Amino acid sequence: MRFLIKFSYDGTAYSGFQKQPNKETIEQKLEEALKKINANTKTPITATGRTDKKVHALCQYAHFDLNISINEKNLKRALNSNLPADIHIIEAKKVENTFHARYNVKEKEYKYYLNTGEYNPLQRNYVYQYNHNLDIKSMQEAITYFKGTHDFRAFVTENKEKENCIRTIYKANISKKDDIIIFTFTGNGFLRYQVRNMVGLLIRVGENKLSTETVEKILLSKDRSKSGKTAPAEGLFLTKITFKDN
Repeated sequence: MRFLIKFSYDGTAYSGFQKQPNKETIEQKLEEALKKINANTKTPITATGRTDKKVHALCQYAHFDLNISINEKNLKRALNSNLPADIHIIEAKKVENTFHARYNVKEKEYKYYLNTGEYNPLQRNYVYQYNHNLDIKSMQEAITYFKGTHDFRAFVTENKEKENCIRTIYKANISKKDDIIIFTFTGNGFLRYQVRNMVGLLIRVGENKLSTETVEKILLSKDRSKSGKTAPAEGLFLTKITFKDN
């Protein structure tokens, strides 16, 4: 029987989502909890994607198959009772055996939070403490160059020779609430570090170190060395997943 879970997590204490030897990850914790529930049977999960070390999720999904008979309400309760307090199951539901959490994704939304005001130690794990003013008008102009279908090779950190770096960004905007700047990206998928690398470049525009038009030139160059520093992980949140069948 296949289930789909919707869950959130605070990524501060974890080395990312994906399992890694001798490191604590979100995937590891979920599979450990499922093993206890599923008659001590190893139960792999398939998520919509991976998040990196210290990145958070307000809305993440994963599917898995269980051998036991359990209803959705009891599964949610059982998982939450076996998970640490920084991972929470929001919903559990039965799905068709053909459903695939990664392949059925239509859109993903990420938000990145940056503080331009006074350093806030209580926010340090969830908002990038930049603590300086930025030219938000220039950044709002620059971010429009990311909209549409592009080869984002210039914003891929791990492997510049990655075969397919073409992704579509449907929405890209910047807003500000008090001292917090919020970068929002919605697309059909994102490459590793892509959002943080795009934010890093936009910060340079906001510092008036780059012109807005330079963003387009760097995007077209497909050269990672030109896009600059990666923004810190703690400001990034996976905030929404939309599936094709919804």
